[in-house]
Amino acid sequence: MNFRTIRLAVLLAMATTPVLAHSGHETSGFAHPFTGLDHLLAMVGVGVWASLLAVKRPAAAYLVPASFIAMMLVGAAAGFAGIKLPLVEAGIVASVLLLGVLIIAAVRLPSAAAMVIVGLFAIFHGYAHAIEAPTSGTAMYIMGFVAATAALHVAGLGLGWVARRAVGDLGLRALGGAVVAGGALVLIAN
Repeated sequence: MNFRTIRLAVLLAMATTPVLAHSGHETSGFAHPFTGLDHLLAMVGVGVWASLLAVKRPAAAYLVPASFIAMMLVGAAAGFAGIKLPLVEAGIVASVLLLGVLIIAAVRLPSAAAMVIVGLFAIFHGYAHAIEAPTSGTAMYIMGFVAATAALHVAGLGLGWVARRAVGDLGLRALGGAVVAGGALVLIAN
């Protein structure tokens, strides 16, 4: 086994996480993105894909995650307003699977197109955060899930950067595979 293979194995081991149910977020918006594998994978996946895009378009490192957060807030506003959004869970799982495939295939779209893709999926994530929000302390809950989302995006950017530095595009593609595998696990578990 060569050093490159060992680094890839260590990177994948660090990227794995147990499947978690959506519990314990009743009062903490910050905890919500961490308590569901689907949210966690999508948000980290956004960061990993942004790190791939940033190789040729450095601004993608912040534009793509920022568009996710902005549109997540739009989705949350819709949820808080009582607007009914169909197929929320399907949209969330689709976001995980598509992000993983985009990373595996090393798809390098223009930043604006990537922003639209992650923005559309972010609406579902924001909506889910809102409909699972507590009835009091809503502002703190929103600030919490926005902060957690930003942290997960940064973690994804960091993982993507480390993977690329350690083993090149193969490392990024392996992370994409982990995202798809996690998405498949969520799909099977639901």
